[in-house]
Amino acid sequence: MKAMILAAGRGERMRPLTDHTPKPLLLVAGKPIIVHTIIQLVNAGFTDIVINHAHLGEQIETTLGNGHQFGATICYSPEGEQGLETAGGIINALPLLGDETFLVVNGDIATDFDFASLKNLPVDLAHIVLVPNPPHHPAGDFGLNDTGLVYEHAHEQFTFSGIGVYSPLSFATLPAGSRKLGGLLRQAMSNQRVSGQIHTGFWLDIGTPERLQELNVYYLASHEKALL
Repeated sequence: MKAMILAAGRGERMRPLTDHTPKPLLLVAGKPIIVHTIIQLVNAGFTDIVINHAHLGEQIETTLGNGHQFGATICYSPEGEQGLETAGGIINALPLLGDETFLVVNGDIATDFDFASLKNLPVDLAHIVLVPNPPHHPAGDFGLNDTGLVYEHAHEQFTFSGIGVYSPLSFATLPAGSRKLGGLLRQAMSNQRVSGQIHTGFWLDIGTPERLQELNVYYLASHEKALL
């Protein structure tokens, strides 16, 4: 099962840090954000990885190379300077992702989620991971019913974590171009074709310099705890 890391975001809220460095290469606990994700994926058995990129994307390819240093094989899906949004980026990368379901992870999140639990998961069009709403997103995105189906609206809403497993059929008939993932997910939800689960462990959207520092503190504390 292949995995894709979405790494084409401009990182406007991270400026000026992202003026000369792509967001996925910002350092946290001594390593680029994206390297932490790659290591997690490899440890979970995902060694075939596709990474899209846009703003300053050549730096990502130069830093990560073919992925062998991490025990992975990395292929790249360049999108030019502007990028294609989340769904557009996946559509552009379909030739690299193959005919089977694949995992997609946002490149600007950090989590202790067990990616291995998603390997070989039966999926209709999509299966997404939800998390309790963080302070910066109190209204949430979607709901989850007792049968494991995800709704657009529910009494209790959760936040989309940026982790999902998708069938290529979700994107195969769509034309190339810039397109967001949210609209596609909502359409599939209306047809009851999106399943989901809730992760209550650590998860952080690394959207601001303050949250980058928060993540740095978390990783350093985790390392110190491991040494005890």
